[in-house]
Parts: sequence; structure tokens; C-alpha cells
Amino acid sequence: MSDAMKPDHSAPALVLQYDLDAPPAKVWRAVTIPALRERWLPGSDLAGAEPESSIAGEEVRYRLREPEPPFRESHVTFRIEPNEAGGTRVRIIQQACDDRAKLPQAANTNCSLMRAA
Repeated sequence: MSDAMKPDHSAPALVLQYDLDAPPAKVWRAVTIPALRERWLPGSDLAGAEPESSIAGEEVRYRLREPEPPFRESHVTFRIEPNEAGGTRVRIIQQACDDRAKLPQAANTNCSLMRAA
């Protein structure tokens, strides 16, 4: 993953937590099988069809891209674990990508310029 696509840990993350009645295996399928995921997280919202990372049955991370300029990207991570009631606790963590590397440099950056001969 390039530096421009890493989560920006200096930016605050949006964290949502839900307790569901469904067993963890069923929730895992809902977040990882494209046909099931498409119902609540459309592929058109994803920057790539495949997850960026995955720990089977526990955590999966996708990269999202806004549909309109400036097309900002973020990472969304789904953490799945059994809860005390016999269902599933799902944590959804959305973190902005570090897109500072994509921004143009200011004209007065005081860095040495290469001059044409």
C-alpha cells in the first residue's frame, strides 16, 4: 500500500458499534461475500472490489471512494466478535486516507528547484 493510501491516524476515526442477534459466521458472510455485501455496501462505493486486508472471521478492511470530486478515500474496517448474548458485536471503523501526498505543493515551499540549462 502506498503512503498516500494509508489510514491517516492523525485524523479522528468514526467508530460505530452494533450488537446483532445473528451468529458471527453469518455476519462475516454478509461483510465479505460480494453478492450479500452489495445490498448494504454497494461496489460502486468501493475503491477496489477486493478487501485490502482480512483476518478470517474477525476483521475485514475495504477502501471507499467518494463518487464526486475531489474523490476522497477512506478505509472502513469491520471487526466481528461474539457478544455476551450469543450474537455478534460489530465495530465499524472509518478512517480517512492520508491524501496529503496527493495534494499539490505550494509554490513557496522553499525547496530547491531544478532549473533548465
